[in-house]
Parts: sequence; C-alpha cells; structure tokens
Amino acid sequence: MSNQVVRSGTSVGAMVKEAEFAQSKADFINKMSIALKEANETRYWLDLLHYGDYLEDNIYESLDKDIREIVSILVAIVKRAKENQ
Repeated sequence: MSNQVVRSGTSVGAMVKEAEFAQSKADFINKMSIALKEANETRYWLDLLHYGDYLEDNIYESLDKDIREIVSILVAIVKRAKENQ
C-alpha cells in the first residue's frame, strides 16, 4: 500500500508540472483533473494505511490535512478553468 501512496502522490506533482505547459485550455483542464484524481486516490491509500494501523494517528492526521488541502486547491483550479473555457 505504501508503494501505491508513492505512485499516486508523485503523480499529482507530475501532472501539475505537465499542466504548466499544456497545449490548450482543454489539455490544462485534463491534466489538472488527472492530478485531482491522483490526489483523491492518495487519500484512499492513506486511509487504508491508517485504518490498517500502519500509520500513527498524528502522522495520518497531518497527511490527511495536507492531502485534503491539495484536493481542495485542485478542485478550485479545475472549476475555475472550466468556467473560463
């Protein structure tokens, strides 16, 4: 499971970097939407690690707060980009 967190977590940053040089507004929205999906998947894996007692509560709470903030930011970016399309 921890490998899945690494894969999905690093994919978020990679997709955001790709979106910086998107070829079009639609391409930007697509890449940021993928980043959002990957962030949400990362939350899922963190939840499983926590509920499986692989993460201590304080570590989980910190990571969960961070990933929720990232998801919120990405939702806002995708929403605004779609509105301005």
